[in-house]
This record gives sequence, C-alpha cells and structure tokens, in this order.
Amino acid sequence: MVSIGYFLSCEEFGPRELVQQARWAEQAGFERLWISDHYHPWNSEQGNSPFVWSVIGALSEATTLPVTTAVTCPTVRLHPAVVAQAAATAAVQCQGGFTLGVGTGEALNEHILGGRWPSAPERLEMLDEAVEVMRALWTGESVTHRGRHYTVENARLHTRPESPVPVYVSAFGPHAARVAGRIGDGFCSTMPDDSLVSEFRSSGGGDKPTQAGFKVCHAPTAEAGAKTAYRLWPNEQLPGELAQLLPTPEHFEQASTLVTEEMVASALPTGPDVQPYVDTVRQYAEAGYDELYVAQIGPDQESFFEFWSTEVAPAL
Repeated sequence: MVSIGYFLSCEEFGPRELVQQARWAEQAGFERLWISDHYHPWNSEQGNSPFVWSVIGALSEATTLPVTTAVTCPTVRLHPAVVAQAAATAAVQCQGGFTLGVGTGEALNEHILGGRWPSAPERLEMLDEAVEVMRALWTGESVTHRGRHYTVENARLHTRPESPVPVYVSAFGPHAARVAGRIGDGFCSTMPDDSLVSEFRSSGGGDKPTQAGFKVCHAPTAEAGAKTAYRLWPNEQLPGELAQLLPTPEHFEQASTLVTEEMVASALPTGPDVQPYVDTVRQYAEAGYDELYVAQIGPDQESFFEFWSTEVAPAL
C-alpha cells in the first residue's frame, strides 16, 4: 500500500502559507509531508526561500504529520555538525516523526559562501562523510572527527530524540543510488524510474523505505493548469545536470527559455480530470516507491485539496 503525502515547496511559498497548506493537507487525508530546503528559488516567479528549520518548528505545532526534508544538503552551505543539531531538534519537535532527507545539493543554493563547487563524485564523497559525522553526534557522545572534508572538535548534542534521526538519501543516477543503498536508511527521488529503486535495494537498501515526489497543477482546464505550471516551474524540464550546476535564479530563467509550454503540459497532470493524477500515482507506485508526495503548483491550494480528497483519493 502506497502512502500519499503532500510536498511543501519552499521555493514558491512563504512560511505562513506553508504551515497553512500543511493543515489543509492533514484535513484532506494526506498522511505525511515533504518540505524542500533551498536558499534561493529556481526563478523569480516562484519568489520565496524561507529557512526550512524555522518552518519545521511551526509544522510540528500545526499538524501531527511526519515530516521529511526533500532534500537538505549537509555538506557545503551548512556544516554537517550544524545540520545534525538542527535535525535532532526537529525530531524532538516532531516527537520522532522527522526524517532527514539528504543529497549532494545544487550550486544554486550552495555556492553562496564563495567556495568552489565540487564535482559530482566529490560531492558524493562529502555526503558520505557528512552522514558519518551526523550519526556520530546523534549518539549523544562527545565527537572529535578529523576527516578529509570535515573537522569536528569536542562536539556533543544535548537535545536529541530517543532514536537516531533516519537519513534518506536522494539519487538521480545509478552511482548515487548505490551510495544511497550503502549509507541510507531510505531512498528518495523525483523520478518514476524502477532501475534507481532496484539499484538502491540491491546495493544494501533491501526493504528500506523509498520516497518520491511529483508536481501537479489542478485548475479549471488543463490549458490553464499548464500555463500556471509553465510560468512557475519551467526549470523542471531542464535536461541533464543543469539543475546542479547553474548558480543563480537568473541563469535558470535564461536556460528555461528553451522550455516550451507544451513540454510542461506533457510532463505533469494539469486540469480537472482525475485520471491523469491517478495514472501518475500508479506510475510511481509501479516503479517501487512506498511513499509519494504531491505538490500543487500555484496559488489555488484550497480547491486542490478539495479535489484530491473528494475525487482523486476515492479513485485511488
């Protein structure tokens, strides 16, 4: 049985809006929450980037739903010792219902301190060491660590949950999926690709949980939904490693001029017809994911939750 959650987009909404969406999601029957962790939006139309840890604190009081970050980069902008403290506090606030989703990040968010943006293999190596540091700190012991990428000296977390924070690792290619299988307590992605899930499971992931998220745009017509999605999220259709390498929202806006409204319309469910939403859920479920997270694009959030709870959920 696939569990359906709601995906909170920190790039598109401010902190108070996100908390309200979480309340609506719980009322509509969604079972869990994903929340993105960005320093910048992808483009100026999206227009937001609240600090995710502040929002998670508010979510812990506003809903009872478990929360996963999708995803935090604990390697460049924030030292893993700081992320370990933030995640431990979030887990206490959420009464154990918090999962730290991690990934190797994008230059868009991580270049801001002026350092060199590492290559993909080096970023995976940094992530591996970062997870090791965080897990050591979650034991509650005093940690001194001198590794290739990180140094920690006499650090100890005094506020932490009863159990270590689960770490789910994001992957968009086979090598990263193998790393996720080796070091992760679970796996997360945004691609309905059964080969990635299989790579994760065969590389040590076994029967650990798998998560995936996707975007939709419920609207009065499919054309209106596609227009809204194209205005706000054309970057979703950029190919290859551009999303990891472009450093500013302006660069994404320039690259997104290559994306057409037709490309966006063909890539995600839009409009009032239930079937495309059901088909998308089925596609991800058949790829082997245990948890799915749905993000409604645009300001028309209340009608989306009504549509999902009264029409899509019964059809599922």
